[in-house]
Amino acid sequence: MSQLKIATFNINGIRSRLPALLEWLKREAPDIVCLQELKAGDDVFPIDDIRDAGYGAIWHGQKSWNGVAILAKDMDPLPIRRGLPDDPDTSQSRYIEAAAHGIVVGGLYLPNGNPQPGPKFDYKLAWFEQLIKHAQGLFDCGHPVVLAGDYNVIPTDFDIYNTRSWKKDALLQPESRECYQRLLDQGWVDSLRHLYPDERIYTFWDYFRQHWPKNSGMRIDHLLLNAELAPRLRAGGVDRWVRDLPKASDHAPTWIEIDL
Repeated sequence: MSQLKIATFNINGIRSRLPALLEWLKREAPDIVCLQELKAGDDVFPIDDIRDAGYGAIWHGQKSWNGVAILAKDMDPLPIRRGLPDDPDTSQSRYIEAAAHGIVVGGLYLPNGNPQPGPKFDYKLAWFEQLIKHAQGLFDCGHPVVLAGDYNVIPTDFDIYNTRSWKKDALLQPESRECYQRLLDQGWVDSLRHLYPDERIYTFWDYFRQHWPKNSGMRIDHLLLNAELAPRLRAGGVDRWVRDLPKASDHAPTWIEIDL
């Protein structure tokens, strides 16, 4: 294996969409996967099915909501932490961290923040602040690190089909974008935008108003690379075919390939 494929996928319910997940794992064979929105408690995570597909896993579940996991092909990820340090609400399962295939992997599901203004948006920003603090230590750790997941942030107007009906949405508020930019200012590389600086790339299409058939999407799933990992970036993309499956998640898997 000369390259490593790392992916992030908001599964939007792992029990109901397990067949799609297994089909994707078989067809695309990513080496590392960060999953979000498991919507399942720890005790019902389908680890036997995951192992049968050739993957080890660690997970941080939550009944009905949130939940994150890291999968690694042909190995068990080495757990580092479950939960973000100083998380403003430890009842919500939104962060997990492990080592796999020589990479430190942080998997995250950042709060949506809607409706805004209000307590949900305040929580989004408070959680983002703790992520920024933790990310600085990861960036400086000296190991190759990827921070991958559903950031619930549309970085720029170029990352959404049209801003007209989304002006009040938490995903593109100036405060949300400013937090994301502060992450990048630490030195993190937004891998897909780095690879495709002039191309509209979407990772999410909601279920309303025919947004998927019309390709009215947005880019909110990101893989950020630190200085040790970014020079090894070689390719990336979105597995759009998964979004076209019956009863699909509203996200499509987003992936990169790096040199070993």
